[in-house]
Amino acid sequence: MATTKKKSSKKTAGKKAGYTVDSLQVLEGVDHVRKRPGMYIGGVNKDGLHHLIWEILDNAVDEVINGHATEIDVELDKDHCGITITDNGRGIPVGKHPKLKIPGVVAVFTKLGAGGKFDGESYKHSGGLHGVGAAVANALSETMRVTVWRDGGRWQADFEQGRPVGKLKKLGKSRGSGTTVHLRPDPAVFKKVAFDPVLVRTRLESKSYLHRGLKINYIDPKAPKPETFLHEEGIKEYLGKLVAVRGKAAVHPGQFEFARAEDPKLEATFCWTEATEDAIYSFVNGVPTPDGGTHEQGFRNALGKALRAYMQAHKLEPKGLNINLEDMKEGMVVILSVYVLDPQFQSQTKNRLNNPEVTGQVEGAMRPVLEQWLHENRSTAESIVARVIASARARAASRAASSKVSRKTAGSARLNLPGKLADCASSDPRKCELFIVEGDSAGGSAKMGRDRKTQAILPLRGKVLNAEQASLNKVLANEELGNVVKALGCGIGKEFNASRLRYHKIILLMDADSDGHHIATLLLTFFYRYMPELIRRGHVFLAQPPLYRVDIGKETHWVADDADLQKIIAGIKRGKPEIMRFKGLGEMMPATLKDTTLDPKKRTLIKVAIKDELATDRTISDLMGKDTSARYSFIMERASEAELLDV
Repeated sequence: MATTKKKSSKKTAGKKAGYTVDSLQVLEGVDHVRKRPGMYIGGVNKDGLHHLIWEILDNAVDEVINGHATEIDVELDKDHCGITITDNGRGIPVGKHPKLKIPGVVAVFTKLGAGGKFDGESYKHSGGLHGVGAAVANALSETMRVTVWRDGGRWQADFEQGRPVGKLKKLGKSRGSGTTVHLRPDPAVFKKVAFDPVLVRTRLESKSYLHRGLKINYIDPKAPKPETFLHEEGIKEYLGKLVAVRGKAAVHPGQFEFARAEDPKLEATFCWTEATEDAIYSFVNGVPTPDGGTHEQGFRNALGKALRAYMQAHKLEPKGLNINLEDMKEGMVVILSVYVLDPQFQSQTKNRLNNPEVTGQVEGAMRPVLEQWLHENRSTAESIVARVIASARARAASRAASSKVSRKTAGSARLNLPGKLADCASSDPRKCELFIVEGDSAGGSAKMGRDRKTQAILPLRGKVLNAEQASLNKVLANEELGNVVKALGCGIGKEFNASRLRYHKIILLMDADSDGHHIATLLLTFFYRYMPELIRRGHVFLAQPPLYRVDIGKETHWVADDADLQKIIAGIKRGKPEIMRFKGLGEMMPATLKDTTLDPKKRTLIKVAIKDELATDRTISDLMGKDTSARYSFIMERASEAELLDV
């Protein structure tokens, strides 16, 4: 990511812009989507880019959910900048729409609000709701081609940037029915156009688990061979996969399974593992809801009330010990799949379900069944209760231990802080930032360029320990990681307590080269494995220091990488650029570091987030674990993408 800073022109200073009726613009349809893509796909970053795929894929899956399709083919283009999705469903209608006077397939891909999911008859359950997904994906694509088989014929519609190119063509006769969509995202909209094959694969695999009997064929031209996903046991098999990926054996030999056919249709399965953190994978109409919602709340209510009722019935509640829902959930891996007739999502990206009635529906359906299961499986239930009580005791012991060493004042809180830490003056964590900096030299520049009131600096020496390959004891014994833990003050592992976090922004500030990226990766691995709540709560950020300074006349550009440097050079119309490459942050003047990286008004930060637990877990395990074969395969599969290595 590059940030460009330009000096403001003095000629325009002081002029007042006129605000009249001529200033008002009315943007509709494609124009509005292209002008404000974030409103529809959440942003133009990697997540937004892949959201185009999910919109088309979900339409194909909707055919499966409603019993009209059994197979989906997905194929990436050779350059990973385009994708083709085919289903054997009914095929989008091609007849002329009576009101719009255009073919139905053209309406679906060009008109916001055009779709077959409003009457409740064409689709009983669907991930698409608003009739905008296909049109949005089209509007943000450089090109799109839609091919439809139905009614004995085959038709083709072409689009560019959301607008039809020519008329709907009939290509000839054909048997069967279905729809094929090929799209290539518009590089004028997205910062980087390149689909992640691992992310696509993970989403496709999860779809095949959620929809028992669905066959998905996946072709990545850069992979050794095509793959087929077909899981007849559905989410039961999926749970085993998730537990295995997380690397923790299930505590109990069996797992709870629940299925309900009537509306709202509901499937759930879960077990407890040896891990200290829980993981809930929830879905609504086959669409993942990483931010949860009312269906997850219904599950939590059912779990808490069923376990409490069982403990009370068998007099298993320990005296003087407060057991809460967190103790009950510890170590759980849960899959919850709900089908709602009229789902209300928080936004077009569908990350969270908001239907208030679903909470009671899920709780009412699951609680009695779960409670009965506990009574019928006494030995398993008592093992669960024993685990819950142990978790509650550990939590109570942790609170007691932390209270003994808690600091009563901001001044005393600094007594056990690392010697290298240049702390900030403020004691309000919400205003405080901790920059973890690569090297003492860079740390010195950062200390001089920072805002001493709210910004703290912690320099690290060299590359830190790889937490993926080390035990907790080794991690705690490591001086550099130990300094990070001391500075943050929130504890680690089971001792983690978010309320004691001393800085609400933890910013990794490393050199903009391969060594810097490696150190940042090692730190992120440490946070993910031992302090994942820091990431889940949105406290971890990556700074974006410049790798180059480019002066063109009186303009100065700060450039993050070689790709952006080439774009800047290609865009020069006059003058000769003066280019300076920074060998590291340590050679930057404090004022330069402040202007480009430290100043909140001028800097660019990337928030670290976990969008897909399964994909994240697998990636860290493969790339940072002890098994070198996984890394070798990853490198060889992507060797063609490495145009230039910074070594």
